[in-house]
Amino acid sequence: MKIALAQQMRDVDKSVIENYGLPELSLMESAGRRVAEEVARVLGSIEKKTICVAAGSGNNGGDALVAARYLSNRGARAKVFVLEGKNGRSDSLEIQIKVLRAMNVEIQILDSDRAWERMQVQLRFADAVIDGILGTGFSGQLRPNALRLIRLVNNAGKPVISIDIPSGVAADTGQCGDAAVKAACTVALGLPKVGHYISPGAGLVGSIVVDDIGLPAQLLSEDIHQTLIDDALAITLLPERPRDAHKGSCGKILAVAGSKGLTGAASLASMAALKAGAGLVTLATPESLNPIFETKLTEVMTAPIVETKMGVLGGDKALEQISELTDKADVVLIGPGLGRAKETLSLVRKLVPTLDKPLVLDADGIYAFNDKLDELKACKQIPILTPHLGELAALLGKTVGDLRKDLVATVREAAQEYRAIFVAKCETTVVAYPNGEIFISPLGNAGMATGGTGDVLSGAIAGLIKLTPFAPLAGVYLQGTAGDLAFAAKSEGLIASDILERIPEAVKKIRRLQSHA
Repeated sequence: MKIALAQQMRDVDKSVIENYGLPELSLMESAGRRVAEEVARVLGSIEKKTICVAAGSGNNGGDALVAARYLSNRGARAKVFVLEGKNGRSDSLEIQIKVLRAMNVEIQILDSDRAWERMQVQLRFADAVIDGILGTGFSGQLRPNALRLIRLVNNAGKPVISIDIPSGVAADTGQCGDAAVKAACTVALGLPKVGHYISPGAGLVGSIVVDDIGLPAQLLSEDIHQTLIDDALAITLLPERPRDAHKGSCGKILAVAGSKGLTGAASLASMAALKAGAGLVTLATPESLNPIFETKLTEVMTAPIVETKMGVLGGDKALEQISELTDKADVVLIGPGLGRAKETLSLVRKLVPTLDKPLVLDADGIYAFNDKLDELKACKQIPILTPHLGELAALLGKTVGDLRKDLVATVREAAQEYRAIFVAKCETTVVAYPNGEIFISPLGNAGMATGGTGDVLSGAIAGLIKLTPFAPLAGVYLQGTAGDLAFAAKSEGLIASDILERIPEAVKKIRRLQSHA
């Protein structure tokens, strides 16, 4: 499923009206009816239920008033409150007000203290609230009356059904003003929006219901370059393994990882590559740590590398040894638990430009290029970087706050400028390709906020590269699905190895989806 930016949806609406001859009021009718259906689903029954409708002065408010009409026709008590806009009310909204007044539905314009008091009273007795205050047009800061209305809705503590996006959430970034509606459910019109999946907006949307409201299907896919990593996409990501597959044909992975005190990261990444489907994994690690890995890892081969001091890789001899190993590998993963010693970072920067094969950089492998990001342009193949936001911010010379202002745009720009695939990890995962395509994962949970989960992801991606051209997306799907399975079993007590152990189950889910497609 595609994910839209606000301007893209405005362009779709404009095209439908101008090129297809579908009137704006027809779109509003479809939207309002779908919202009414969702209110009925949330409440179970709407007969004699009181529905408080908070409407803005634009077409989002018009959608809300159409919903009020359908609910009223089905026996609900619709109480409608319309916020006065700075530039007056839209023409389509005025038509909906006229219709409701002809039906004797109670409408209050919030232009006096008395009207605001009535709204506060109605909210107290309402069974549910429809949020049609702002929609996708919001960005920046709220006007005082919009802020006041949003706070009233939130303070009422009633289930809220938001139209398109909770009011106060910016559709393109997920950022919020001074307040934003906390919805039980959001009815996304046409397509979901980026702000549904990026925090803090992601924590306010509740369940997301997407409805095309009759918009032509081709308009919901053309020139839209954001895609949801969902089950429908997952079935295209991982081809069936052929009957004659063998360990050599499924991918030989070299992981350059591990340092003193950080052996867990190297172990998790190496095992994740195998769990995801790689045929052979070799872990190149400091020679003094090799006995640890030989004991800990049964299925992973180890290659002890000369070290500058105990547990630290570096120097020309180590570079020579690792280069010889890369010649025999199909994929190279550099970074999990590798450490940040000066000589180690230097080794990474010398090694990376020499590789003419798929490369995954994670953690300390990414850190090696802080303040030297242009050097990545020398890669012979497009590298895959898997930073969390702190690592990404340091790499780009920004703060995490800077990234949060518009994560998708920032990651897209970085992928294009540095000719790399970025897998940016936060409460969601954003995958950006150099051609401008963005993929967003809704998978994962708060329990995955624990050390080692990123190592599992980088290992899974490396392990999939020989198996699918969509390894970054498949890896994100598998790790997120495995994380959700682990959370169902362990809740906040899950650890990274719980996710690791459930990767095969996530693969099985893809196979089940494929069998039913």
